[in-house]
Amino acid sequence: MDNYPTHTSLYTPKCVMITGATSGFGTAFARRFAALGCTLILHGRNEEKLDALISTLNIPTHKLVFDLFDKEKTRTEIENIPAEFKDIDLLINNAGGALGLSKFHEADEEDLLNMIEMNNSSLIRITRKILPKMVENKCGQIINIGSIAGNWPYPGGHVYCAVKAFVKQFSLSLRADLTNTNVRVTNIEPGMVETGFSLSRFKGDADKAAAVYAKTTPLVAEDIAENVVWAACLPQHVNINTLEVMPTRQSFSPLSVERDG
Repeated sequence: MDNYPTHTSLYTPKCVMITGATSGFGTAFARRFAALGCTLILHGRNEEKLDALISTLNIPTHKLVFDLFDKEKTRTEIENIPAEFKDIDLLINNAGGALGLSKFHEADEEDLLNMIEMNNSSLIRITRKILPKMVENKCGQIINIGSIAGNWPYPGGHVYCAVKAFVKQFSLSLRADLTNTNVRVTNIEPGMVETGFSLSRFKGDADKAAAVYAKTTPLVAEDIAENVVWAACLPQHVNINTLEVMPTRQSFSPLSVERDG
């Protein structure tokens, strides 16, 4: 063991920025990285919820309060991050979501365009602001929260499947751009996870949301947090490109075949 190479040492991020931190995945991520002693930058739309979360975390924390649709507030909030939080070495792009499950030709057009904005456009804006400092420091990691929807289409998925396919290809292309920078990029692709995701998708219809998870055993946010922490804390010479995660009771559907009669 005396000859064990030192470059295999596990890595603990020093400053972690998490978007969409006030519920579901984001809250689970914040708690896990706080437990590791990481400094946190937590984003959310609801300042009251952010304050409530921060009050439970015994580590230095800076909050970012802005709506992903507000381009100017996004820019100014990130540019005004205090100096002691500037050296972000892990950005978790978690904010996003789905709106509706109607067929495309019946869906609300505003919902369709909003999914692109909150899953793709805002991800680009935030990553573009944070990444240059990582490259300058030759240290950092981007973890994007994608979805199995980016790999496996389903009825009513149309734009949501497309935006998560974008997240995957964006992540892989970033990896290509970041050769020789020591900056890592990972796309985590969860399957069915019981969070507030379905409640948001169905705009507060609790019955529809509950039906998604009924009579099965979905993942929970903490399961995905464990995967994120694992990917982030591997030795710096190890990069997880993509990681698809499903509950044991979820698998691939047979292809649809239309038949006469």
